[in-house]
Amino acid sequence: MHTLLDLFLSFLQIGLFSFGGGYAAMPLIEQQVVTGHGWLTMAEFTDLITISQMTPGPIAVNSATFVGIRIAGIPGALVATIGCILPSCILVTLIARLYLKYRKLDLLQGVLASLRPAVVALIAGAGVSILTTAFWGDGPVALGNTSWVMVAIFAAAFLLLKRGKAGPILVMVLAGVAKVLAAVLFAL
Repeated sequence: MHTLLDLFLSFLQIGLFSFGGGYAAMPLIEQQVVTGHGWLTMAEFTDLITISQMTPGPIAVNSATFVGIRIAGIPGALVATIGCILPSCILVTLIARLYLKYRKLDLLQGVLASLRPAVVALIAGAGVSILTTAFWGDGPVALGNTSWVMVAIFAAAFLLLKRGKAGPILVMVLAGVAKVLAAVLFAL
């Protein structure tokens, strides 16, 4: 029962403080599930983010469901997911009413504009954390410790997204295929 309460409270905090969407929630999720409770390793957390990206729905909710089911089965998944979405349900309802009433106020527009850089910083921090785990694993960031296959896959995916205008789903599938092929080729 104590584990279910921990899951609920952890994901309630994530749901309450993850302004800016799923990417902005990643540092909060990491702090709770990797650093705070040790429910996942950093490598497992990176896998969690990858799985959450490949499945429909928000990253935070997918993460809550995944961690909850891993820690306490179906009851854990339900409790963690409810904890994650409860603050949003309440806050969005209240904020929508207030926004509709006061949307023309300069003060409100100023507050919203000032939150944008903080959200960008949260997203960038999460991206760098995931990138370092992909390139160097849990070891030290050093040239000799670099996974050049992962660097090549990242560069190719980036180019496909930015220059080739490929869709994200196609790029994720191609990156997965490339990693499997690399694993097979380098295992021989």
